[in-house]
Amino acid sequence: MTVAADPPARRFEFERDTFAFPHELVWQYQFDPATGAMTTRRTEPPPAYYHRCFMLVRAARLFFDYARFAPELPPVDAATYRARIRQVIARNPRRAARESERVVIPGYASLRAFSRAHEAALKAECGAPWQSYFLRSHWRMIFRVSGRFQERMAEKLKRSLSVRGVALVHLFRFPRITINHGIVLYRFADSGRDIEFEAYDPNIPRHPVTLVYEKGRRAFTFAPNLYWGGGALSVMEIFCDFPY
Repeated sequence: MTVAADPPARRFEFERDTFAFPHELVWQYQFDPATGAMTTRRTEPPPAYYHRCFMLVRAARLFFDYARFAPELPPVDAATYRARIRQVIARNPRRAARESERVVIPGYASLRAFSRAHEAALKAECGAPWQSYFLRSHWRMIFRVSGRFQERMAEKLKRSLSVRGVALVHLFRFPRITINHGIVLYRFADSGRDIEFEAYDPNIPRHPVTLVYEKGRRAFTFAPNLYWGGGALSVMEIFCDFPY
């Protein structure tokens, strides 16, 4: 199996560059293993932090590109941390930063550790639910997604990872929207038959997940999990800095 070379920038590491808290689900899903039929019930008690998956993956990229965690420096007060978070979130996710442009986050070694200690501030500043709905890239899903388009997308994602170290993707089915979600890709392995993309899923922050591109089918597949029954879906890169 051929594994992609490390990107020129620092490598994204799951335990360092992801949020420790979960993006919560409004619904609880159950899937019949025999038929694949899905049933739902509302989450009880109702979630407090939901409909922000695209904002969380955007924020993960921004912290990867624009923040420098400095555990050797003394911690600062809550107001200063919140101001630093705003500085990071205000940056452009389609461009990487020079080292001199990075916002220093003192007292913490990683986003994972910082998000455990300052969960409320991050949730308040990373983005509102309406911003997840009104992304300019969402219009594309109303059109047919061909195998050729997905083939080109798989190659584009490999290029994005080689150049930027991360790629943000929209996972969807249309017109029957059984999935409409964002994840962060940060590594891939190309076997010649399949491409396996390792990813951070804000719905499942405990461990990495895998998105697979099957070259023979010219299709992406995503394994079953707590909100998706598994199978083929459409994939499109979002917040990207060069065209398809």
